[in-house]
Amino acid sequence: MKWFRNAIAIAGRELGAMFVSPIAYVCLSGFAVLSGWIFFNLLARFLQVSGIYMQLAAQRPDLLAQLNLIDMVLQPTFLNMTVILLLLFPLLTMRLLSEERARHTDELLLTSPISTGSIVFGKFLAVAVVYIGMLAMSFSYVAVLMIYGSPPPALSEIASAYLGLLLMGLTFGAIGLFTSSLTSNQIVAAVSCFVVLLLFYVIDWMAMSTSGTTRDVLEYLSLVRKYQDFVKGIVDVRGLVYFSSIVALGLFLSKASLDTLRVRSN
Repeated sequence: MKWFRNAIAIAGRELGAMFVSPIAYVCLSGFAVLSGWIFFNLLARFLQVSGIYMQLAAQRPDLLAQLNLIDMVLQPTFLNMTVILLLLFPLLTMRLLSEERARHTDELLLTSPISTGSIVFGKFLAVAVVYIGMLAMSFSYVAVLMIYGSPPPALSEIASAYLGLLLMGLTFGAIGLFTSSLTSNQIVAAVSCFVVLLLFYVIDWMAMSTSGTTRDVLEYLSLVRKYQDFVKGIVDVRGLVYFSSIVALGLFLSKASLDTLRVRSN
């Protein structure tokens, strides 16, 4: 399929550009360092609490039943990863289309026979590949618990959490791609992306001060609320539809933005 082959070519070109510049390395290493620090601090706290509970086991045997690697280590780690992604995705996506506009290389793309859909999907695919690399690095934390944990975490809950992480990252990427298509200034693109992502992130807080239909709408739009279900091992169709819809909307708006530029360039 020519459309898909063109998208793969664009993705390969974009990946090469990402790894020539320091952006991809900064995002990958930043994610690894911050998520690793969070994980090992939570693990150290879990071991400390375990030691205390073991000492009190003779008087309170029910305390040992409260020790759970999923609840006390993995779930907080996965939830805190979203904050890291909130900071890193604006950096990862800010140059996708804004740099093309700043260097006027967008004119070459837009006057070529490659469709705007291929350009948008190729750029998005490049971000997705880098993000999957981030998630692959984080699996080392799970491997530690799978090998040394007793009992080890359930694979179904881990798979659900990673599915939620993947969907959230793709959602962030689609939003970042759209904000990058609106301007030739990378800083403006990054700040705009961060503001939009933060709005989706904190919208659940606003829901707490409302009631009725407004509360229901705000809760439905909350990224965190949908993601929390995945972290708890709940794969809800509504969550899948929600994330998929935002990704589709972000890609559609990015394509519409490029279509407008193509009309102007012609």
